[in-house]
Amino acid sequence: MDFKDLTYVAAIAKYQNITKAADSLYVTQPTLTKFLQNLERDLGQKLFRKLGHRFVLTYAGERYVKKATEILNLKKELDQEMSDIIKNNQGSLKIAFPVMRGTYMLPCTLPIFNSLYPNVRLNILEEDSSSLENMLLNGEADLAFFNLPIKSPDIDYEVIGHEELLLLIPSTNPVSFLGVKKDGLDYPWMDLHLLEKEPFIMQIPGQRTRQVVDQLFKDHRIEPIIKLQTSNITAEAALAARGYGCCFVTASHLRHIKPLDHVSFFSVGSPRTVVDFVAAFRRGSYLPYHAREYIKIVKDFT
Repeated sequence: MDFKDLTYVAAIAKYQNITKAADSLYVTQPTLTKFLQNLERDLGQKLFRKLGHRFVLTYAGERYVKKATEILNLKKELDQEMSDIIKNNQGSLKIAFPVMRGTYMLPCTLPIFNSLYPNVRLNILEEDSSSLENMLLNGEADLAFFNLPIKSPDIDYEVIGHEELLLLIPSTNPVSFLGVKKDGLDYPWMDLHLLEKEPFIMQIPGQRTRQVVDQLFKDHRIEPIIKLQTSNITAEAALAARGYGCCFVTASHLRHIKPLDHVSFFSVGSPRTVVDFVAAFRRGSYLPYHAREYIKIVKDFT
């Protein structure tokens, strides 16, 4: 058994399809099929059971893929560490962003990184924030940038900055005139209880901001009226400006959304709600030199 065997099985498990897995590995479908047949024969047990065109892991397959992923991650970390030691400034780095944040952060950070490390190949991944933890854990990403909270104890992080969560209320809504000025706040403060009968545009469950908002409502013992759920933060803010409902957006995102002329912004919480923006990575893993350098660039941008 070698690293190729582990990589082949992991690809079949990921795609659940021999043809797609073969394409990703740049081998032919018959080659991959024969490999799997030979491997299962040598092991004396099935790693996959076939359901239609899908290849689904058996219990033995689940254990195989779990250990294979750990071994492949260790090999990748070893390769990265050796690359750092010989200081050849070459290698690859897989970085994951939530879609909205990647839209404005990538154009500002990647050219700087490329000018410093032109021989490092970057693979940029953009997914909704609910997927980023799993991407780190299964090795799809080396580094991911998102807001806390983090669910998995196997993920560590470095704080990049702090962002205020703001409440957006259509300016035509009478409640928008009930904000209170408080010392130390950049925005008027709003009592959430005044909005118990107002409709809300919410991010989808699993997104980081949605988790913070859900906890905020729970702390205030409020069951919000959810009119719409969307993963599109720009659309969420634009709909609020059109009077469709109230919503929550972090201040950093608002700086990169076109001017919103018909919406008012408020602090909420005790007296405001701040979330940490972090660079996350697998706990205990070796963080390559180039990853640390990219974190520094993101900090400078933030």
